[in-house]
Amino acid sequence: MTEADILKALSNVQEPDLGKDLVTLNMVKNIMISGNVVAFTIVLTTPACPMKDMMRTASENAIKLLVNKDAVVKVDFTANTSTKRLEGDKILSGVKNIIAVVSGKGGVGKSTVSANLALALAEGGASVGLMDADIYGPSVPIMFGVRGERPMMKDNGGKGLIVPLEKFGIKLMSIGLLVDEKSAVVWRGPMASSAIRQFVTDVDWGELDYLIIDMPPGTGDIHLTLMQTVPVTGVVIVTTPQNVALADAKKGIAMFAQAQINVPIIGLVENMAYFTPAELPDSKYYIFGKEGGKHLANEYDLSFLGQVPLVQSIREGGDEGVPAMVGNDAVSQQAFRDFASLAVRNIAIRNANLNKTKMIEVVA
Repeated sequence: MTEADILKALSNVQEPDLGKDLVTLNMVKNIMISGNVVAFTIVLTTPACPMKDMMRTASENAIKLLVNKDAVVKVDFTANTSTKRLEGDKILSGVKNIIAVVSGKGGVGKSTVSANLALALAEGGASVGLMDADIYGPSVPIMFGVRGERPMMKDNGGKGLIVPLEKFGIKLMSIGLLVDEKSAVVWRGPMASSAIRQFVTDVDWGELDYLIIDMPPGTGDIHLTLMQTVPVTGVVIVTTPQNVALADAKKGIAMFAQAQINVPIIGLVENMAYFTPAELPDSKYYIFGKEGGKHLANEYDLSFLGQVPLVQSIREGGDEGVPAMVGNDAVSQQAFRDFASLAVRNIAIRNANLNKTKMIEVVA
């Protein structure tokens, strides 16, 4: 066996999402051959790649079929998370992908989805941060059990930076960590927008594969401020199946599709899709309607990222500071894992096929 033989065989193995072979994509590194043993490393587009096992099996089969049926194939994985950031961009320069989680209205579980998306990505090995950009209704301190905690400050060349809290392996920042939770944040739009800019420029986020931003509901000042301040990789739309939520989700979709904004939509996830009582695990009750989110995704030709059930443990975990992804309910955890795996695949496809991200310029 030679290195050329191995590369020729692996040129028949496709990267499932990007539609090209591993060799063309320059994903095969460190080929070592000793007798019948061949070892090499596949460089993934994200540590949270859900297709590792598929690529491992396909690579093993290709070498055994096309090179040596007696070969002992050892496949290792590493990751270089794909990004489409502009070179030299100083805003959040260590963050490879910035994902905004949005909804047209409140009450659809956007913060729950944001928190568990961040945790699912971290579970897959990615470095992740979660920014709570909902100035008027911050949820992160409660959902992560850090109520009353305050972030530290650090000096960075004479400039003070806020050090995010860390919990369950991800970095956290929220206005709820800076103000008394019993006090209402009574700010006009410009003040709220200024706080969001500070969360970007005055927080030491460090090196991250993904920064998940839990946006406030609606389509207002804070959304525009964020997109004018940071290069957003894409957005995830959260809705429930009911018509009133779908109507508002359409406004969110329309906002990001506008020519002057034009931020890619990674996909749409349907939360509270159905209710399954603990005593009847095989039953599904469509309390808020059936598959409204799926139909909406089809209507707008968006990727449907999946359904998250209405499960009591998700609510309990959020209230107790232990999100579903670090709790004990296997059903809800699998739903969030499936959602996250589709989201991360779509982010990789977005980075492979669309233009580099940049801040938008909105002219009043």
